[in-house]
Amino acid sequence: MSFLFSLLVIALMIGALVDIFTRDSSLVKYLPKLAWIVIVILLPLVGALLWFALGREYGESGIQIPRMRRAERPTAPTDVRPAPPVDTRTTEQQIADLDREIEEWRRREEIEKRRHDGDASTGPAGSGS
Repeated sequence: MSFLFSLLVIALMIGALVDIFTRDSSLVKYLPKLAWIVIVILLPLVGALLWFALGREYGESGIQIPRMRRAERPTAPTDVRPAPPVDTRTTEQQIADLDREIEEWRRREEIEKRRHDGDASTGPAGSGS
């Protein structure tokens, strides 16, 4: 039984070391890769468990996502959105503008109505002769 446990610990340690060596440095968390290698070699069971639990980043779908290294990350946010436009008119000016717009739409409707009434009155009279 102890032979099987020892074999399992060695397999776990070798798996952790292979994973550490093949993993990109930007995907290693908390400590540098060399420190993780030393921990896994000195404490095989605990070190390997810590590596798989804390030391590596897992992708969401199992696919490795290329990420920027910590030294390459920009310090200032690059996704700065422009501020929304600000209306500098006073409330009275806004109300006056709305009144003018309402009056404009009322006049347009009146013009359309007159055109429609004019077409209706000349249409049947002109064709009846």
